[in-house]
Amino acid sequence: VQLQAFGGGLVQAGGSLSLSCEASTRAFSPAFSSYDMGWFRQAPEKEREFVAGISWMGVTTYGVDVVKGRFTISRDNAKKTVYLQMNGLKPEDTAVYYCAAGFPPGRGGIRAEEYDYWGQGTQVTVSS
Repeated sequence: VQLQAFGGGLVQAGGSLSLSCEASTRAFSPAFSSYDMGWFRQAPEKEREFVAGISWMGVTTYGVDVVKGRFTISRDNAKKTVYLQMNGLKPEDTAVYYCAAGFPPGRGGIRAEEYDYWGQGTQVTVSS
């Protein structure tokens, strides 16, 4: 599966952004609905950290310390797209945001090594 993230940009603190990640799958490859999907982020000179995940069954998981109820992950299997709605953005949310896919179903969790496919990343910058 190939992933492409969209929606990053520059926003003032307190604002909102909606990221999307579109997947393209090849013929005879697993359906998008079979993948666990996740969002990670990486700020300069920091390790990549888990933001949110949604399993193939639609179960969501959040990096609590990171998002504290401000972010919402969702997916639309018909559109092969996963979304990350980010509200109440803070300067410390500034990072490159990556979407990721894990297979087989149930593989994707909160660790980056549990995901096999990664998008190119989209920059989110929050000004104070």
